[in-house]
Amino acid sequence: MCMGDKRIVMTLDAGGTNFVFSAIRDNEEIVSPITLPAVVDDIELCLQTLLDGFRRVQAALPEKAVAISFAFPGPADYVHGIIGDLPNFPAFRGGVALGPYLQEQFQIPVYINNDGNLFAYGEALAGILPEINRQLEVSGSTKRYKNLIGVTLGTGFGAGVVIDGNLVIGDNGAGGDVWCFRNKKYPEYIVEESVSIRAVKRVYHELSGSSDKTLTPKDIYEIAEGIRQGNRLAAIRSFEELGEMAGNALAEMVTMVDGLIVIGGGLSGASTYILPALMREMKESLQMMDGSRFPRLQMDLFNLDDPEGKKVFLRGTHSQIRVPGTNRLVTYDPCKRIGIAISKLGAARAISLGAYQYALNQLDK
Repeated sequence: MCMGDKRIVMTLDAGGTNFVFSAIRDNEEIVSPITLPAVVDDIELCLQTLLDGFRRVQAALPEKAVAISFAFPGPADYVHGIIGDLPNFPAFRGGVALGPYLQEQFQIPVYINNDGNLFAYGEALAGILPEINRQLEVSGSTKRYKNLIGVTLGTGFGAGVVIDGNLVIGDNGAGGDVWCFRNKKYPEYIVEESVSIRAVKRVYHELSGSSDKTLTPKDIYEIAEGIRQGNRLAAIRSFEELGEMAGNALAEMVTMVDGLIVIGGGLSGASTYILPALMREMKESLQMMDGSRFPRLQMDLFNLDDPEGKKVFLRGTHSQIRVPGTNRLVTYDPCKRIGIAISKLGAARAISLGAYQYALNQLDK
C-alpha cells in the first residue's frame, strides 16, 4: 500500500440515486463530498453532471489530481472504460466510452472498476488483510495471508478477488464475479436470486404469509431482533437462507483462491443470522462413492469476529522440528486455515480506498 503518498485522486460513488464526488490523498478524503442527483435516462445530461461534479472537486483541490478512479455499475468493459447496457442506467444503452471521455476532458488517466472489485482491493491493501497479518505478527505466528475474497451483500451479490496484492480483473473484465454462480436451492437460477435484498424480502413473505410489500431488510431485521412486530422465525430464516446460499457459492470460490474472506454491504448488518448459516454451509462434508466423507474445504474456517475463534486462528499449531542431519530447528504450522470477517472499514470507505490505491498502482506500473 502507498502510505504517505501525497498524490491526489478524484473519486466518485455512482449510485442510482446520487453521484457523490470526492478526492483522496494518502488514504484520507481531503474535500467535502459533493452530491449531485444521478441522471439515468439522458446521456448528455448524465455526462454533464459527471463533468460538473469532478470540476467542483477539482476547484477545491490544493493541487492537480493525478487520476480519476471510481466504481460504476456493470456490465462494462472496465479495462477500456466503456460502460454497457445497464438496467438502472438506460442512458448508457449501446455502450458509452465514459473513461476515454473523462480522460479527454480532464487530461489525466481514468480508471473504472466495479464496486465488488474495489471493495476487495480496499480491504486487501488498507483493511482486513493487513490488520490480520499485523495481529499474526504480534502473536508470534509465521503465518501470513496474501489472498482475499471481498463480498458485498446488498442490492446484489458483489465480489472481488485479490491475489498477492493484485486485483483479479480477468481477460473479459469478469474476474471474481460470484453473482452468476448456480443457486444451490434453485439450480435453474443464479445465486444472486437468493443472496440480495430482494431475496430477503421474498423469503420473508413466503414464510410469513405477509402481504406487506413495504417491508425493507432493515424492517425484517428488526422483526428478527424482536423489536418490531411480525413473524420472528420467518425473519430469522430469511437471513439464514441468504447465508446458506452465499456459503455454498463462497465454498466454491475459496477453494480456488485459498485466502481470507471479508463481507460488507448493507445486509452485512444482519451478520448475527447470516454468518452462522454461511459458515455451516462452508463446513459441510462431501461424500465419495465408497461412502467415505471429507470436509468440503481443505482448510479450517474461523469466524474472525468471534474472540475465541480468532484466538485459535492466530495461535495455529506451531511446533519446532529439526532439519534432518543438523541441529537447526524450523517452525512448522500444519494447520491449514482461513478466516471470515465483517468489514470494519465499511463498504463505502473500502471502495473509495480501493479506487485510490488502484489508480496509484496503475500509475506506478
